[in-house]
Amino acid sequence: MTYGTQPHQPGYQPTYQPDFHSSLAQPHHGQPAPIAPARRQQHLQLPPVPSRVHPLWFLGWIGVGLLALWVIVSFVLPMLSFGAVPFVVAMTLALVPFAIVILTVMWIDNWEPEPKRLIVFALAWGALASIGLTMLFLYVFDWLSLAVLQIAPETHDVLATILRAPLLEEACKMVGVFVIILIARNTIDGPIDGLVYGGLIGAGFAFTENIQYFFNYGASEGIGATVGIFFMRGILSPFAHAMFTGVFGLLVGLALRNRRSVALYALLGYVIGVGMHALWNSSSYVNFLVMYIVLQVPQFVLFIIAIVYLRKEKATITHERLSDYARAGWFTPQEVDMLATPRGRKVGMAWARALRGNRSALMKTFVRDATQLAMARERGLSGRDPKAPVVEQQLLTRALATRQALLAP
Repeated sequence: MTYGTQPHQPGYQPTYQPDFHSSLAQPHHGQPAPIAPARRQQHLQLPPVPSRVHPLWFLGWIGVGLLALWVIVSFVLPMLSFGAVPFVVAMTLALVPFAIVILTVMWIDNWEPEPKRLIVFALAWGALASIGLTMLFLYVFDWLSLAVLQIAPETHDVLATILRAPLLEEACKMVGVFVIILIARNTIDGPIDGLVYGGLIGAGFAFTENIQYFFNYGASEGIGATVGIFFMRGILSPFAHAMFTGVFGLLVGLALRNRRSVALYALLGYVIGVGMHALWNSSSYVNFLVMYIVLQVPQFVLFIIAIVYLRKEKATITHERLSDYARAGWFTPQEVDMLATPRGRKVGMAWARALRGNRSALMKTFVRDATQLAMARERGLSGRDPKAPVVEQQLLTRALATRQALLAP
């Protein structure tokens, strides 16, 4: 593959301009920021990937760890008292829907992958922290319902299924999205990123909850009931919790990108997530198959449509922002097409694999850094990230140094 003519003629070296203009250096909000024209420079050094997390982000892990201890004491140990084998079997069954959701979310995220440590944190929050918080609030809710208000047990069970569970579980899962915003605000560039983090938290929550369901059904009702609940939760509806929390993350990401009220969009996402959850739980009291066809299937289809649209939108933004650099001479139009279109990326990877020594790893780095460069410029142009100019400089240098290595003889 060739990248076109100048500035990529033999002997030409791509350059980094130290006095690269800030993407915020503009007289009016929204006006395209100037980019310094490309100049010659030899032997570009590859700087580290700019960190997108707060230096004190480990405090989030401390919170997860404390809640994990509570989950072990109040959730895991009681099940293990019946024997390790039933627990291991239940956990193994829970891994099936968990893997289905994770693979799907990773596909959604593959245009601009989120940092691995934040992916792990989101899963840990869902599987441990949100479960721990939910269990704490469950005790308070049950005490108010049964001891203080003295609601009849039958009524309490219905309220717990349709009202208590959606309100508490969604609130505890959604706290995780806000924690990620606090420790890594600029990692959420838009609705797709918010959807990814919400989906991961929902997947983690469903994993732990499924262990409890499969264990309880196996212990109390036998293998037949366990197979039935596995088929219902693990095969027919593995995406339920991921969608409940995903719609919240999607709206929060939309608010961050468009500089709208995060509180308002978060409230809307919470209401929608709770409503979806409550309707789904109500299937316990009506015909499950009817609710599944009428409710779950249309929701899933709408999510697929939204995801396809949002992925195309993110690709369009990437192409537009990298085109800004192309007009200034940093990239060629052919490179922009290669970096910012699905077909271009596929062709570029095939070309890189055919190079001496198989340079597909370099191509992956080039694509990743260029995409993050486009997202950083988009954040800067929106005015919501005051650190965008520094990040742009680092990512531009990385992208050019990687291209230099990619095109080396």
